[in-house]
Amino acid sequence: MLDACAELVDEVGYDGLTTTLLAERAGVAIGSVYQFFPDKRAIVQALTLRSLEGYLERLGARLADEDISHWWDAVDAAIDEYIEMHRTVPGFRTLHFGDVVDIHLLDDERDNNDVIVSQLAALLIGRFGIVDAERLQFVLAIAVEAADALIKMAFRRSPDGDRAVLGEAKALIKDYLHHRL
Repeated sequence: MLDACAELVDEVGYDGLTTTLLAERAGVAIGSVYQFFPDKRAIVQALTLRSLEGYLERLGARLADEDISHWWDAVDAAIDEYIEMHRTVPGFRTLHFGDVVDIHLLDDERDNNDVIVSQLAALLIGRFGIVDAERLQFVLAIAVEAADALIKMAFRRSPDGDRAVLGEAKALIKDYLHHRL
């Protein structure tokens, strides 16, 4: 059902998504949809959580496999994985990490980007031993918001992401973090 949801969100958007369309696309009875999800928001929330888990797995694998000796290389990898998910993961370009639906889709207490910041901070602290976690969280929050806006701009300009805008986004974020951490 989540795969069908991802396809439909890309085709008709969140507003066009219905549980009936989802059931038809997934080849299941409408009752089966409601057995697992009370409404379309819950379905999209599950898809968004799957995307977050996938992002963290992809980033974790990349950090483990590559020779990354400095935190800015990890930031570069984090941005690259986010961009790659826009290009390759059904539903991600439309939903991102849920902000299209609700800024609190991933967590009732924190906005979606705060959840992402916490996860990225934990990776950077664990891998590079950054000591000032509070400062790291603050500057990552600024960087994530800026990167998110610029990457969305790049994908509005080109279906594959305007390479010039993506390059500027990476340069801006890395320069900002370099001067703040």
